[in-house]
Amino acid sequence: MTLQVKTEFATDAGRLIEAAIDWLEPVFREIRARERINQRRVLKAFQLAGVAETDLAGSTGYGYGDPGREKLEQIYATLFGTEAALVRPQIASGTHALTALLFGLLRPGDHLILGAGLPYETLQRVIWGPAAGNLSEYGVDAQVVPPKEDGRIDVEAILARVTPNTRMIMIQRSRGYEGGASHTIEELAQAARRLKAGAPGVLLAVDNCYGEFVELYEPTQVGFDLAAGSLTKNPGGGLAPSGGYIVGPAEAVEQVAARVTAPGIGLAVGPTLGLIRSMMQGLFVAPHVVSQALQGSVLVSWVMEALGFPVRPRWHEPRTELVQQVVLGDPEAVVAFCRGIQAASPVDSRAHPVAAQLPGYRDPVIMAAGTFVLGSSIEMSADGPMRPPYAVYVQGGLSLGHVALALERAIQELLQLGRIPDDRWRAAWARLEAPADVGSSGRPESF
Repeated sequence: MTLQVKTEFATDAGRLIEAAIDWLEPVFREIRARERINQRRVLKAFQLAGVAETDLAGSTGYGYGDPGREKLEQIYATLFGTEAALVRPQIASGTHALTALLFGLLRPGDHLILGAGLPYETLQRVIWGPAAGNLSEYGVDAQVVPPKEDGRIDVEAILARVTPNTRMIMIQRSRGYEGGASHTIEELAQAARRLKAGAPGVLLAVDNCYGEFVELYEPTQVGFDLAAGSLTKNPGGGLAPSGGYIVGPAEAVEQVAARVTAPGIGLAVGPTLGLIRSMMQGLFVAPHVVSQALQGSVLVSWVMEALGFPVRPRWHEPRTELVQQVVLGDPEAVVAFCRGIQAASPVDSRAHPVAAQLPGYRDPVIMAAGTFVLGSSIEMSADGPMRPPYAVYVQGGLSLGHVALALERAIQELLQLGRIPDDRWRAAWARLEAPADVGSSGRPESF
């Protein structure tokens, strides 16, 4: 008996996406090659730690002597090339992890340089307020150094602002809502060498959110002292239900741990509450999940650019993080796109996202995230502030297949809104016939 296979993509948007997936295969192949290298690194780190079934039981109460927690932190330290790591489910977000890092290491009178422009809006509140308990209330002076016009870190400008009180220089790896450039490992390595030479003794820290396992090295392997991030993003692999990490020198990590728990207690306590299995398994599959999400970001970039929308980064440009910016141009289009992403989600697919004022943001923000873990951005999600240029920031995707389906639904919503005229469809299909041309709209010879 011959079975009839139903066509997977029955819409015009779906057929374009299916063709784009085939066309982008050389790019995807390179991403999968990096995945295999990172998977080998992770496997080796697990084996070096000697993880056993008995380590996955977890702990309650104080969490004294939790072998699974200790081995997980050993694995993180190995992967990031640092002396120590603090990895806890009690750290609720990337902002929480960065806050612990800042308050753990900075003291009254210290000077902090934010060396890649303004950080995420939530972290701006942590540093300057107006929320109570911000860094400025404790006498920490923070100064912003914008990037160069091309988006690269302005090392000369940073060094010109270093004072005897400068304790830390922090770089945000991801582009964030400000829409600036993200910073590759190569750029971070070059910056670290020059900053270490010009400002010896100053701590170099990285907000590593969205960047883990995208490239072959992490910032702390190329000269930065500290990095922090969230387990509901890349390193949680879509399985960790909560958590964050800080990695760096042992003394610095102990100081941060004293902020997370209490002075004199530090790393010694912290129950894993039955979550250690998910945290470990999520880390183990993270290289694959990040690879799937990264392929999804490239797909979104190619398709949306082909349909006439400005994107950043473009599909063929080097990537160091998962976030994909798509400029839609007006608030109605942003809502429609997010409505499509939400409708194609496995959880809360019947919900209709609306923009709202959220804690830590100056403008209303719309978020589409029908995720198994609330707020997870390694799962397929899209969000953005309701202000010009009216861009959405697409990230995550546990599988390329789900990203494709969600993108199809989002494009259908834009079609119903009348935002994609016929000439854009013709131009998009024409791009699939274009000859190879590195750096333009054609298929690259290498990625």
